[in-house]
Amino acid sequence: MAEEQNRNQGKAQQQDLNQLLKARREKLAELQSAGQDPFVITKYDVSIHTADAKEAFEAKWPKPAESEEAPEIPEEERMNVSIAGRLMSKRVMGKASFGNVQDLSGNIQLYVTRDDLGEEPYKAFKKMDIGDIIGVKGYVFRTKTGEISVHAKEVTLLTKSLQILPEKFHGLTNTDLRYRQRYVDLIMNPEVKDTFIKRSKIISCIRRFLDAQGFMEVETPMLVSNPGGAAARPFETHFNALDEDLKLRISLELYLKRLIVGGMERVYEIGRVFRNEGVDTRHNPEFTLMELYQAYTDYHGMMDLTEAMYRHIAQEVLGTTKITYQGVEMDLGKPFERMTMVEAVKKYAGVDWNTVADTEAAKALAKEHHIEFEDFHKKGNILNLFFETYVEEKLIQPTFIMDHPIEISPLTKKKPEDPNYVERFEFFMNGWEMANAYSELNDPIDQRERFAAQDALADAGDDEAEHTDEDFLNALEVGMPPTGGIGYGIDRLVMIMTNSPAIRDVLFFPTLKSLS
Repeated sequence: MAEEQNRNQGKAQQQDLNQLLKARREKLAELQSAGQDPFVITKYDVSIHTADAKEAFEAKWPKPAESEEAPEIPEEERMNVSIAGRLMSKRVMGKASFGNVQDLSGNIQLYVTRDDLGEEPYKAFKKMDIGDIIGVKGYVFRTKTGEISVHAKEVTLLTKSLQILPEKFHGLTNTDLRYRQRYVDLIMNPEVKDTFIKRSKIISCIRRFLDAQGFMEVETPMLVSNPGGAAARPFETHFNALDEDLKLRISLELYLKRLIVGGMERVYEIGRVFRNEGVDTRHNPEFTLMELYQAYTDYHGMMDLTEAMYRHIAQEVLGTTKITYQGVEMDLGKPFERMTMVEAVKKYAGVDWNTVADTEAAKALAKEHHIEFEDFHKKGNILNLFFETYVEEKLIQPTFIMDHPIEISPLTKKKPEDPNYVERFEFFMNGWEMANAYSELNDPIDQRERFAAQDALADAGDDEAEHTDEDFLNALEVGMPPTGGIGYGIDRLVMIMTNSPAIRDVLFFPTLKSLS
């Protein structure tokens, strides 16, 4: 019985919705037949955004004490404005009405009267629907209740909305629908708009910071024949004009290092990369990566730069170096902790890797700790598995994990004092990897040997292994100076800086399964 009632209620709601949608189209047809088609309007002169209008008015005429009335502003001193935005509410009361217009910066109340607009324009205003985009000319004033508003002298319908916005007080709450219809999400949920405004500010801040350090922003290919620079499965496509199979890049590294070879001493790129992998709260198949490379420095230089940049971004965008993410406070103002992977595993797993003799001993230790591994894994791979199992989630405060095993770092310089490890670090916050950096390998002979080892892994079934890149090897033979390089996951940085629980919350249009 209850199921049938719900079904009938759903049908009735759909019928009501259909009637409302039909009414909007009829209103549009009526306007068009009267020669008032809103879609022929090509521009509207906006003098100010709503938030700026409120701020400017408040600065000139502050809110009076509760016992006082707002002063009458002489006509010659009025703050005249021309605003435009989406009509989010409307309350008609005979000869006078109230409304609310929302633009990029916020919203402001409208006061609209028949006497000010004239009889026919006022009738037209009353017929406008929630969601319509309008232009308003008038002056700013403060109502008797103290709300800063615009006293409309002219209202123009700029775009007729033919769809129904979600009910105001519940907003758009269906998560999947929010991601699929981000345009509605941005209209109904101000905090979503604020997140993406902050994202833009963060990226702009990064660019300014690096530009001031002498870095140059560059662009490199997205369609490549050999997608090296990371351990990941690529997306594949076919280029008809050349009749060649190509892949979408998984990293920015190998082309940027070619530029270092060419003498471009400090370069960075912010761009999309594509990895044919799973989707979860921290992974999307296409995401924004920033990589930078600096000649004549090493991974310690990259650590110093990272610490300074993160601290600068937080201070400039958020106004503080203390970040609270999902209830956990992280302090970017303090010196970031630095420890080797071996030290971290000893600290958090209680295993001293310096006492592990060889690969067989490492595999026995992994079995003892119920850590799964592949047959082709070596001692260094298993050290990394211990790190991922016991350490990563504990690294809440900003921490650099240094000196990774060579088996998981095919593009990195060996440590001179111990060639089983390389000059590499990963930067962690909130238990997440936020950046990955190397003292870049510039020995072409060593690099060829490591590519050969990666080819062998690929032949053994590792579909994330890299492949030999002959042109990159040729570039190294031309000669690359000692170089420090690093890659940053921009989306995770934005997540932490905006307290967003999932990567989809910081991507305008995340990857979703098709509804068809």
